[in-house]
Amino acid sequence: MTSVNRIDTVRLGGQDGPEVGVQGFGAMGISEFYGATDETAARDTLDAALEAGVTLIDTADIYGNGANEEFLAPFLTAHRDEVVLATKFAIERRADDPSHRGVRNDPAYIRNAVENSLRRLGVETIDLYYMHRRDPGVPFAESVGAMAELVREGKVRHLGLSEVTGPELREAHAVHPIAALQSEWSLFSRDVERSAVGAAADLGVTVVPYSPLGRGFLTGAFADAAKDLKGGDFRAQQPRFTGENAQRNTALLDPVRKIAAAHGATPAQIALAWVHRRASVHGLTVVPIPGTRKRSRLLENAAATRVALTDAELAELEPIAGLVAGDRYPDMSFTAVGREV
Repeated sequence: MTSVNRIDTVRLGGQDGPEVGVQGFGAMGISEFYGATDETAARDTLDAALEAGVTLIDTADIYGNGANEEFLAPFLTAHRDEVVLATKFAIERRADDPSHRGVRNDPAYIRNAVENSLRRLGVETIDLYYMHRRDPGVPFAESVGAMAELVREGKVRHLGLSEVTGPELREAHAVHPIAALQSEWSLFSRDVERSAVGAAADLGVTVVPYSPLGRGFLTGAFADAAKDLKGGDFRAQQPRFTGENAQRNTALLDPVRKIAAAHGATPAQIALAWVHRRASVHGLTVVPIPGTRKRSRLLENAAATRVALTDAELAELEPIAGLVAGDRYPDMSFTAVGREV
């Protein structure tokens, strides 16, 4: 199942939101985190996305310190009317300390960030502008209020949040309508279901799962994740990919492979089909954004929208998340669950 007609579409954030393919594209890996990139192949992958109806293209100012936004600019110039563009602000990096990650939600930072993103992307308006991470020290009245001003000024069309709790989503939505909540959600990661998914369903907010393939673990590509990762790949420092955790997590893929064989599909397609099924399970719109740098993988991922899992298969997959060894990140303090625990 490596080819697909154009995928179905949904409305992002309700009837007033933009129409997008039911699966989007995460561009992060083109510029950083997963080792060297063949930019020619990456451009071809973007073309394949549009051919398949994958129209929500997701980036952030942190990816490659702006390089990802700059890489997308020519593609956006050529296809602006076909693309729903999402980017993010809030994670601060420093040139003198590559490992530094700070979080800024203050209005002055937001205004500076959006101007820089607009310049790098070569666009006049960002379709969906996310707060990438939450700084609890800045009230939503200030941060979301500043984002709302960007909507009124025409620099942004819709607002999104990433890695917030259910109560935080409700609080922000009361300041200005939130179209999308982006959080990690996969067979390996279900903490978003604690409070955020229910709030999103109540408010009509679309959930945009990032890392729906568990950063590639759920594809079954790693015989030994701790040894198979190449230099420059940030996953080598991620708890789920290291040591005994990696071995334990690899064993969890057996039912995924079994179900994939029954469907004539790949493990990645089963993992994505499970995420897509969350829409009917929880009564909300779900638009996952798997990333890849290869046309063949893009088409494989898009084809997952046609895979229908049975109730028995869903029941077989249900226990996996509770058995996963290791956290999503070495430091979970910047995540929603870090504020819920």
